[in-house]
Amino acid sequence: MISVTEALEKLFLIAKVTPVETVELKKCLGRVLAKPLESTRSNPPFPSSAMDGYAIDKANLKSGAEFKVIGESAAGHSYPKKINKNEAVRIFTGSRVPDGANLVLMQEDVEADKKFIIVKENFDKKSNIRLEGTDFSKGYKVKTPLILGAKEISLLAAMNFAHLSVRKKPTVAIISTGDELVFPGESPKADQIIASNAYGIAALCKECGAEPRILPIAQDNLKSIEYIIGLAQDADLIITIGGASVGKYDLINEATNNFGVDKSFHKVAMRPGKPLMAGKINETALVGLPGNPVSALVCGYVFIQPLIQAMLGLEKKSAPRLMAPCSTSLPKNGPREHYMRAVLLPNGYLEPVENQDSARLALLCDSDALLIRAAHAEAIPAKTQCEYIKI
Repeated sequence: MISVTEALEKLFLIAKVTPVETVELKKCLGRVLAKPLESTRSNPPFPSSAMDGYAIDKANLKSGAEFKVIGESAAGHSYPKKINKNEAVRIFTGSRVPDGANLVLMQEDVEADKKFIIVKENFDKKSNIRLEGTDFSKGYKVKTPLILGAKEISLLAAMNFAHLSVRKKPTVAIISTGDELVFPGESPKADQIIASNAYGIAALCKECGAEPRILPIAQDNLKSIEYIIGLAQDADLIITIGGASVGKYDLINEATNNFGVDKSFHKVAMRPGKPLMAGKINETALVGLPGNPVSALVCGYVFIQPLIQAMLGLEKKSAPRLMAPCSTSLPKNGPREHYMRAVLLPNGYLEPVENQDSARLALLCDSDALLIRAAHAEAIPAKTQCEYIKI
């Protein structure tokens, strides 16, 4: 067995970064920007008013000063001429400040009629002008790689980019194995269960930017398993679920060997998730997850998400590890790193669930963290700081 850290390092070695494709800006949410961008214009592209008021030359500005209103500057319809001293232009938020003006008087600070304004006492002396490039200037650069959320999309739209070069979503083929499995919505026999793992792993893959597809269930024989694996050869990543241990019907190892798999590792010193395996079939990455539902999803959080992120050209790193005090004492840990389902309490403490059975999916659903105990960790009292991963 190898450690979780060693397993991640080996996974990153088989992570082939996906190619670049051009996508409409409006379809880029959640995608990874692949090529750096440089703005060809400033924002705002001209001095603009920060509020509704009157644009003036402040040289003669004082309480009681009178200015003649000579025109109007509205958004998209700027005043075209230069203003002189003792002249004012009615202006609205976001509108271009006319030449000659260097201050916008708030409309609340003047008494106005159609032709003149008179400055009140205790007026605001701020310029109330956003200078050209206040937000960003021409030549402003956006670096890569960058996950594109709402705020990044908004920025790139303001920079006038309608199409972006992004990483192609890795395609992930998900294969469940076992005669005991049927898909949700089907009618299971008395000795069958629902293939929930495939849907959970597919959702996890989609959350981190991949394009999953669930293939038919492979039955417990080599011919069936090899046939389904053959259907997945065009994927960037193949994930098998179950059949990777050493039982009579655990045939994934033999089937993948028949495809000439270049195996990276088999078995990791962790719980749940010990029978994890990984390698490559030609240029396609392969990960074999354990069949227990909690084991499969824990391995998904620990290994699959970082692997997909690496395939998208993002930093090769494990899931972020945070710290919080444990609400209870914990006994000495065994030889495998333990990922314990836990709840992050309102007071900031981590509370491990009482039963850590790797078949208890409902307990995983009730949890929002995986409390991590190192291999051979000593017993700890309550309130001890522990590492955890958010889930």
